[in-house]
Amino acid sequence: MHMPLTTADPEIPARRVTADYCARHFKTPPRNVTMLTRDFISDSLYNPAYGYFSKQALIFSPQKGYNFGEFRDSADFLSTMGRQYEEIEQELDDVRSIPRQLWHTPTEILKPWYGYSVARHIAQQYAEDRKNGVHNGPLVIYEVGGGNGTLMLNILDYLREYEPDMYNQTEYNLIEISPKLARQQLSRHASSSTLHGNARIINQSILDWDKHENRPCFVVAMEVIDNLAHDVVRYDYQTDTPYQALVHVFDDGEFEEIYEQVYDPLIREYLATRAQAAKKYRSPAQSSRLYRKLRSQLPLAPNLTRAEFVPTHAFRFVQVLGKHFPRHRIVLSDFYKLPDTVPNAVSAPVVQTRFDGTMVPCTTYLVQPGWFDIFFPTDFELLLQMYNHMCRTGASAPLGPARVCSQREFARKYAELPKTATRSGENPMLDFYENNKFLLS
Repeated sequence: MHMPLTTADPEIPARRVTADYCARHFKTPPRNVTMLTRDFISDSLYNPAYGYFSKQALIFSPQKGYNFGEFRDSADFLSTMGRQYEEIEQELDDVRSIPRQLWHTPTEILKPWYGYSVARHIAQQYAEDRKNGVHNGPLVIYEVGGGNGTLMLNILDYLREYEPDMYNQTEYNLIEISPKLARQQLSRHASSSTLHGNARIINQSILDWDKHENRPCFVVAMEVIDNLAHDVVRYDYQTDTPYQALVHVFDDGEFEEIYEQVYDPLIREYLATRAQAAKKYRSPAQSSRLYRKLRSQLPLAPNLTRAEFVPTHAFRFVQVLGKHFPRHRIVLSDFYKLPDTVPNAVSAPVVQTRFDGTMVPCTTYLVQPGWFDIFFPTDFELLLQMYNHMCRTGASAPLGPARVCSQREFARKYAELPKTATRSGENPMLDFYENNKFLLS
């Protein structure tokens, strides 16, 4: 179908808004507005009144870590965890008229050993940096998006037990956008049997960070960038000119995607930086010249390519790292591939909601704000090139380039694998989350 290049009908009184504006002015999802795709997704996930993380999402967190040696194999472990998962979901449904969505992370189901592996990596890198004269001050850690606060506690517990001298000069800062999760982290830390006086929780978005940290430090971001909002770009088949998507919300709450040439500064800067950092990269949405020529000869051929979701907020995150944390080392992990993504698009997200106890994937991101989780895979090889281009030049060059490794490679190097082995020898630390990768610097 031929897709017209159009903007909103000027006869329709639709205001242009942003996610920040919606957070300040709306208690329910707005109507008669247009916004960039990233603002629509960010508003859907993070609006303090109706966003998914404000009202729907809960993180599965067993009261204590599992004794993996008690399980016959990974299937036995999954069966036990599944029963606990169902019990918690049922309890939530029994006490709330609106079903809550429960999700789990490696930090929670593999605690404390997953957090210990991250701590061991940080401790070894810190010791090496001190030995090489790169680092001569305290161990400063910034964690972004701390969930329940479990990773913070596990890292600090490890350092106190195994690296006491290092622990005594550690400063731990947890940056959390969600007021609800920040309060939960404060409460959990205060009630912990092993209170850490060197931890600080900051309720702020990392994308709005403006304080300069010139000391060497570690920035930890585990399962964070998958929920950072993306923009949608399509390219003109004839000229490769990029067009940005807007979401138009009508009076009745229905949505329409409309396109205009890219004018947004962040999208323009992302595309320009990508071209500089990854000179051989070409978006899979952009076809070869021969294909474009043949396609143009077909009747009713579309004039725009399929959609590409571009990670503008992850790009903004890397900008913040380069500008405000010039001497940092990154410890970042997330998904590099996902099942059930939105079809016929590049780097498309999973959009899902819970219905009758089952997670149901959707075929579009244009869904009612607040009711759906929206999360993205990351092209780690592209991220690596852009990160090195943006964060490993000038004063930060002596720190060396970043690298990418798989979850399994990271675990083999840093995890206490006997602690997470089942009786059969199967090991969830190695076998689970195989669709995760690490970015390390």
